[in-house]
Amino acid sequence: MKLRNSFAVVAVCTAASLMTLDVQAQSAFAGFYGQASTGYENNQASNLNATATTPGEPNDSWSSSNQSFSSAPLILGLGYNFSIASQWILGVGADYSAITSKSSTFNKTQTVGDHPGDYTSGNQLQLSNRFNIFLSPGYAIDKDKLVYLKAGYSSVSLKTMGSTSCGIPSACPNVNYSNPSNTLSGYVLGLGYKQIIAGGLYGYLEANYMSYKSATFNSINQNGGVSATTFTTNPNLSTYQTLVGLGYAF
Repeated sequence: MKLRNSFAVVAVCTAASLMTLDVQAQSAFAGFYGQASTGYENNQASNLNATATTPGEPNDSWSSSNQSFSSAPLILGLGYNFSIASQWILGVGADYSAITSKSSTFNKTQTVGDHPGDYTSGNQLQLSNRFNIFLSPGYAIDKDKLVYLKAGYSSVSLKTMGSTSCGIPSACPNVNYSNPSNTLSGYVLGLGYKQIIAGGLYGYLEANYMSYKSATFNSINQNGGVSATTFTTNPNLSTYQTLVGLGYAF
């Protein structure tokens, strides 16, 4: 009888220990979450050279330097983390950048055409509505700490602000170019660290890289006539972010 009781006690203690280990192993980040972050964002735009087309005239070539511009983003995110093993989770998430970012104004300079050295000024790039959808595999260091990767799809709206003036007014009178926009598609790669502060509230650090395929932009002189020149560009864009934020795991 004593032997049976001893086995029963051992069995109960073992089961309790296993349950405790399971609870401890369950990451606090499993389930739904919502978060917001800010920090530093740098955008690199290249291939800003343009071809100018004017009815009845040969095409001209115009050059522009690459543009680098920074901002402090506001990024809102939602997602769900699936617990797939004692210390591993797989997240599905989406985030949205809520603040518009603009470059400084820059010039386009004619390299081939009737007026080499002529330039247009007031050109500018504007980014908005960046949206990411991603998977984020993570490893729970312990119940309240998580390191993770993220990889997925990214899109952003890019607007090319048209020229507002010309270096040789007689060569390009009545400058009034349109501001075309297009949606660039690409990918996002990132890594991060999250830690519970209290209850479901957590803080996190994250670094992301985004790269986008180029798209065609046609900026047209809206005054028409013989000055109805169209500037065609195919810019490339890449973005780096370092973020700090707060979130809540439900």
